[in-house]
Amino acid sequence: MSRTIRMDAVLVQAVIAGALSFSHLHDLAEAAGQDGWKAWAYPISVDLLLVAAWRRMRATAGNRPAWVWFVIALTASLGANIATAGMLNLGNTPAWLRILVAGWPALAFLGGTLLAHTPAPTPAEPEPATAAPLPAPEPETVPDVTVERIPEPAPELTPAPAPDSAPASVAVSGPAVAVPPALLDHARKVAHTHHATTGNHIDTETLRARLGVPAPLADAITAQLA
Repeated sequence: MSRTIRMDAVLVQAVIAGALSFSHLHDLAEAAGQDGWKAWAYPISVDLLLVAAWRRMRATAGNRPAWVWFVIALTASLGANIATAGMLNLGNTPAWLRILVAGWPALAFLGGTLLAHTPAPTPAEPEPATAAPLPAPEPETVPDVTVERIPEPAPELTPAPAPDSAPASVAVSGPAVAVPPALLDHARKVAHTHHATTGNHIDTETLRARLGVPAPLADAITAQLA
């Protein structure tokens, strides 16, 4: 199975830039007295430190040590490019440049070790979100309602039980209270709001306090809302 290699302009540019930088670092190290395999090892050391710092910056945002070592490696690469462009006489290398080239291996080893073994900062745990307090219910205005009570009927006398029969239980029912439709609709709204706010059904005392009605009328409204 054949594979097609897609040429990318950025990839070609990166290869050319890397090759030129590698060559300039080699020439600078050789001019500073590092001959043979040592001159070839200097470009590898600079590029490895540059790549390690770049990868650490991508893994951890805002990593200052990675930025510092990235700038150091980039300065070494740019310095070699500028020095080999005729800014310095490579036939008579100054002493300070020889010192920098000779001390680079220890500096690169220190940077690579710190980048490889420094633990990444752990992200801070998000604080638990506190539930916002529920807004206090607005006081509801109760419309003026005229309550009409039905006159209580006269109690009926039950006949006395026969001597031989057992006494029968008599159920006494309280007088019926008429609830106006407007008051009943308003009571339903109050009960619905109470249930939506607290999750519980409204009781008779709370309904009576909200509506401001007598206890018998509150009981009648509660019975019709059930």
